[in-house]
Amino acid sequence: MVQGVGYRFFTQRVAEELQLSGWVRNLPDGRVQAEVEGPRPRVEELLARLRVGPRLSSVTDVAVTWKAAGGTARGFLVEP
Repeated sequence: MVQGVGYRFFTQRVAEELQLSGWVRNLPDGRVQAEVEGPRPRVEELLARLRVGPRLSSVTDVAVTWKAAGGTARGFLVEP
């Protein structure tokens, strides 16, 4: 559940810092979903930082599903 802590923009900032591609969005139930492409060590670094989250956040779970990269993502977008 995410409410007013800037989690999507935190995700975008960290992903861009790590030179990862993909997107992040809020789900109707309050969770956040992201799809990320890049070298596995950098994706793992992003995951580690997402488990902590931005200041004022309290992250209780980060679920991960690994799949083959599509290679089509460019940049990192925050979707509505």
